[in-house]
Amino acid sequence: MHALVRGWRETDLSEADRALCSYTERLTLHQGDMGPEDLQVLRSHGFDDTAIHDATQIVGYFNYITRVADGLGVEPEDFIRLWGADDAPTAG
Repeated sequence: MHALVRGWRETDLSEADRALCSYTERLTLHQGDMGPEDLQVLRSHGFDDTAIHDATQIVGYFNYITRVADGLGVEPEDFIRLWGADDAPTAG
């Protein structure tokens, strides 16, 4: 999972998963440039409208909550392991 977060382009993913990662990145970084062609790419990889809707809702939620937390200066909980931190505390 960490390799996916660090660089999804360098991981061994199916073409459908690559299309979803690309959509996710574009929606996160260039949402104003999104258009019907972005949805068509996902459809061409087998995603139906419900799956596209669900993925968009999840991406939107994570983008929203991250911006809220960053805007308010919320610090991560100390029991949550940070990505890539081998010595960070774990829950339990």
